[in-house]
Formats: sequence, C-alpha cells, structure tokens
Amino acid sequence: MMTSTLDALSVALGEALAARGWMLATAESCTGGWIAEAVTATAGSSGWFDRGFVTYSNEAKIEMLGVSPATLAQHGAVSEPTVCEMASGALERSRADVSVAVSGVAGPAGGSAQKPVGMVCLAWARRDLPPRAVTMQFAGDREAVRRQTVEHALRELIGLAR
Repeated sequence: MMTSTLDALSVALGEALAARGWMLATAESCTGGWIAEAVTATAGSSGWFDRGFVTYSNEAKIEMLGVSPATLAQHGAVSEPTVCEMASGALERSRADVSVAVSGVAGPAGGSAQKPVGMVCLAWARRDLPPRAVTMQFAGDREAVRRQTVEHALRELIGLAR
C-alpha cells in the first residue's frame, strides 16, 4: 500500500532521473520488491525504471547479481560489502545508470548481537562512481523497518540523481 510519503519520494525520484535521462535498477532482499513497487506505482515510471531484482536467498544474490560466495561467507548477507556487490551487480545486469541495494534483519526474529533486528545495509551505485554503502538501525516492527528502509533508499537515490 502506497503512502503519501512514498508517493512523493517516487515522484521526486522520477523527476530527477528523467531530467538526466537515467534508468534505475533495484536489488532487494529484506524489502522483497517494495522499492520497485513504490517506484512503479508512479505513472510514467517506465521511462526511468528498468528492472528490479528480488534476491532474498544467498543463492539468488550469487546467481542473479554475481555476489561473491566468499563475500557472503566472510561478511554475511547483511553487510556493506554484500550490498555493494548487489548494487554493482544490478548495474552490470541491467540497462540502468543508477541502482540501489538493500539487505537487512527486518524481524521479528533473526537478529543477533552483531546484527540486531532493525539493522539494514543499503548501497547505491552509479555507472560513473563506485558503490556507496551505509548501515542503518531502524526501530519498530517488521513493516516499520521495511518501510523506513524503502523511504531511506528513495531519499538517497534522489540525492544521487540530482
């Protein structure tokens, strides 16, 4: 279900991407395609959204995005090195100019002392720049963590496209 915040962010992102003639690709794990859903809910998004990869399992990250098994073994799925490889893989396997990747622990279970519930790693990449990653700690239940992840991903994409 779209909210006015997601609608506004998607419209702003679309305007920024369209102004540059850029296309977007998404690589999502914990959000399960929600970023792609948010942007495709915007009329005209076919002009600036190329494709989305939902890579929930490690195998999908490897097969669809080219994430290194060694990266996953050393750092885990919820890590900045993994999301950087996901963002780069989305660019390599699409016609997009910019990408976003997310992987996290949305909860309510699955957290650990090192990777608690609400921890989400995000990365953004452009064809002309190396990927940039950040680790966030979001509060709330599963839906709240996922929604905050989508909003943060879209806000940062807008900045990257401007």
